[in-house]
Amino acid sequence: MTDKSDNNTNTNDQNVLESLSRREFIIGSAVAVGVPAVGAGSFYYAYKMTGKNPIRVGVVGTGDEGQVLLGAINPEYIEVKSIADIRPYNQYRAFYGDCYSPTAIKVRPGLNSVYGWKTESEARKHIKVYTDYRELIKNAKADGIEAVIIGLPLHLHHAAAVCAMKAGLHVLTEKLMGHSVAKCKEMARAAYETKKHLATGHQRHYNILYQEAVDTIRKGLIGNIHYIRAQWHRNNAPGNDSWQMPMPVEIKRTDSLAQKLNNDLKSWTDRLNKARGVEIEEWSKKVAQKKAQIADHVLASGGKYLDQDIKSATDYGYEDGKFGGGGEIYERPAAEELLRWRLWRRTGGGLMVELGSHQLDAASIFLAANNDLYLDQTNSSKPRGEKIHPLKVHVSANRNLFQLDREANDHITTLVEFPAPDYNPNTRAGEKRKICVQYSTVNGNGFGGYGEIVYGTDGTLILTSENESEIFRSGDTGGSKVTAKVDVALDTQSSGPAQTAVGGVAKAEVSRGYREELEHWAWCIRVNPDCRNESLQPRCTPKIALGDSVIALVTNIASDLGKSVTFNELWFDPLSDATPEIEIAQDKTAGINMQRPEYSL
Repeated sequence: MTDKSDNNTNTNDQNVLESLSRREFIIGSAVAVGVPAVGAGSFYYAYKMTGKNPIRVGVVGTGDEGQVLLGAINPEYIEVKSIADIRPYNQYRAFYGDCYSPTAIKVRPGLNSVYGWKTESEARKHIKVYTDYRELIKNAKADGIEAVIIGLPLHLHHAAAVCAMKAGLHVLTEKLMGHSVAKCKEMARAAYETKKHLATGHQRHYNILYQEAVDTIRKGLIGNIHYIRAQWHRNNAPGNDSWQMPMPVEIKRTDSLAQKLNNDLKSWTDRLNKARGVEIEEWSKKVAQKKAQIADHVLASGGKYLDQDIKSATDYGYEDGKFGGGGEIYERPAAEELLRWRLWRRTGGGLMVELGSHQLDAASIFLAANNDLYLDQTNSSKPRGEKIHPLKVHVSANRNLFQLDREANDHITTLVEFPAPDYNPNTRAGEKRKICVQYSTVNGNGFGGYGEIVYGTDGTLILTSENESEIFRSGDTGGSKVTAKVDVALDTQSSGPAQTAVGGVAKAEVSRGYREELEHWAWCIRVNPDCRNESLQPRCTPKIALGDSVIALVTNIASDLGKSVTFNELWFDPLSDATPEIEIAQDKTAGINMQRPEYSL
């Protein structure tokens, strides 16, 4: 390499290091003034709740994701006044958290820990407990509630959000925004009509790591993006699937995992009886949580939990089902549809909704930054910061590991075509410049974990598990082999010399964004309660959340069709009546079972 080339490379590397150091400077400054690293979002995004006036909220749905949101609450911003969940187990965890593992209790510590209450009795003096979320919303004003956080199964997001906004409440709902594009548009219109904030929990919009990646791309430090690859691989397998958790034997005695809860309770009780010292408290908590999980058996036919009457899952609208044909039939009771809602079409959206939506959201954010770079390079007067909508999606999806005990696929591979900044729809097909995003999500093998790799003409940006990033400069030979220290499955067969990362950030400093999205939502409600100021909105607005939903839901449709689907730009417009569900319903040759709920009009 010539001296001139060396000098250019060193200069570019220095630019990368300066870009990465910006984030460390911001967090370092925040810590210097007393802001912990995990709470540096307010410092970074320039918001702060003034006075002792937190937003008073109700939380509907306190399952796994609802628990993560509860654990991310900053009491200076949010005061939980009520919760609602039909599962005894989820009500228990809302207060005590999930003590099954150190990782679980860290992300799901429970309200007692968040607010410093010693007992559930003390907590219930501050928090009203409902089973039916509709009752919580009905009594919201009487309970002094201003807003709700929705952590319900996907098929209930629309009903709960619209009900809450019409009752005068602001809303933050877990992703995906809704179960169909039509439902998402109804949610967006309800927000506009009621003048209430509607935020959706795509937390990468609040992950400082991703915002710094956007800044890096906009500065041109990896050149122009021409390809993105992302993945989310998990070791879920038959008998060890986090979406197919054990359920009480009273719900389904023939289930392969039905005895696990009772067996665990017996063995853990034995451990508690033999425990000494600090182990007594540890095993006491685990045994109590296991008993609460077994209490979900009341959902089979209804019953009592503490002083509450709990209806059966059927009474709450969940349904029995039969799957398969010929000599093999899988029978699913209604309570199983509730407890394992992610596995079924009527209640969930599968891998693309639960996992892929996050990463395609990130890809479109990166491509928006790439488009901004192009506009700067061409001195264009067009507006910056617009998210990029895809052109077409190709999908291969199937169930390789699991059989009739679910409808969700366990393997999905997609190729989504986005327009390049200079894309011209009027040129010949072979000359239309596009950027492809390749995405895979699989069960049964967690090699490589999850993350995104952004390929630019001058370098590669790698983000791993939402908490680590590295940049690799391209050499003269164009090599793209990355060192093994990156925890992402990479192509190690490409030509060219191995590269060395020129910069990176430490894992321990990065928040995944849950805390920041909740804080910013609460701040927007307090400073802009009627939504008049468009600059004081949550970062994942209804329009942005609709775009993320369109990508995930249309990918599922393409999988059902068994062919590629071209996106209609009107699908991304909240005020347009056009939806993919309507167009498929009108296409008599589509070959899709129109009885499925996501295609109902």
